[in-house]
Amino acid sequence: MRRLFPVTDQTSADPSSAPADRSDREWSLDELAEAYAYPALGPEGHWLRANMVSTLDGAAQHDGRSQPISSETDMRIFGTLRALADVVVVGAETVRQEGYRPARAREAFAARRAAAGQGPAPAIAVVTAGLDLDFSLPLFTSPLVPTLVVTGAAAPADRVAAAAAAGAEVVLAGDGAAVDPARIVTELADRGLRRQLTEGGPRLLGQFVAADALDELCLTISPMLAAGGAQRISGGPPVAVPHRLAPASVLEEAGFLYTSYRRI
Repeated sequence: MRRLFPVTDQTSADPSSAPADRSDREWSLDELAEAYAYPALGPEGHWLRANMVSTLDGAAQHDGRSQPISSETDMRIFGTLRALADVVVVGAETVRQEGYRPARAREAFAARRAAAGQGPAPAIAVVTAGLDLDFSLPLFTSPLVPTLVVTGAAAPADRVAAAAAAGAEVVLAGDGAAVDPARIVTELADRGLRRQLTEGGPRLLGQFVAADALDELCLTISPMLAAGGAQRISGGPPVAVPHRLAPASVLEEAGFLYTSYRRI
């Protein structure tokens, strides 16, 4: 792996002459953690980043899943981003399609998490209006950290009760049936979950974008073409004015670009 941006003394225009400790070997998890570290947050601060993958022609999935357009390094970065987060925010449809399981503690990040005042693993927060979820799944019955179910105040009472009975913590982030994406961020931050990561899906990411709640996008650009009618990384109604982000980092390996763009 090599860093293309920002340009530093370890960046070379000629890959063959780049320092061996950066371009000629797999980066360590510590190096990835440094590259993707959250910015320093003030006492009331919070930061929501998204992690998504897209083909060159804009497909976020193939056959309904992201795995076919991913890579081994993309999955290492996926795991690193999870290990740095207090909470992983995900939509109910993505939970159903991707077969979500509880986040696990990873020894490689234990010291880093302890130094940051974090628990052994991030919580998973599932955003859902109707709570159409299988609460017998391990995500709800046997997580290392209790799973959060984020919904609106008018959510079906029987489903709210079922979530609580399964051991999930119900978080209200909307006055009606729908969930307010901006309130998701603040409600989680109020619980001490300030370093936030969303893994989609596209509908949830689109809601965060529309609410101007997203601080950072970590986007893997896969060197593939998929065609067809696959979803983009974000969906939903368009914003009145496109949101401009600034590039923070670009890494490259085997044709994949691992990018990070942050709020200006």
